[in-house]
Amino acid sequence: MKKKVLIFDDETSILEVINIVLMDIGYEVEVSETADDIIKKVTDFQPDVIIMDNWIPVIGGVEATKLLKSHPDYKSIPVIYITANNDIAHLATEAMADDYVPKPFDIDDLEAKVLKWTDHKILH
Repeated sequence: MKKKVLIFDDETSILEVINIVLMDIGYEVEVSETADDIIKKVTDFQPDVIIMDNWIPVIGGVEATKLLKSHPDYKSIPVIYITANNDIAHLATEAMADDYVPKPFDIDDLEAKVLKWTDHKILH
């Protein structure tokens, strides 16, 4: 059974890169360019980990992550926060995210964080 990653980011170039990298190591990936319906998307996809951009329409990454973390069924899903902000550690803490990766991100760093939070073994 493939582990699932749900990515919230409105930059299609970043979505494509992350999607390719994670699919290449055996993940099932779904992407969303908005986060206002985060609970519905999480309910439908049932991800093992979520990658959340800070500047995501309509409600933003902090509010979307807080919504998720306040939901009794989904608060334990790890959220990896990604943003180009200098205060990413503060934003990730405010959002109640489990980890963070600064943009522009190092592919190996992002891959390692996803692997860490899903306890996944690379398939190739």
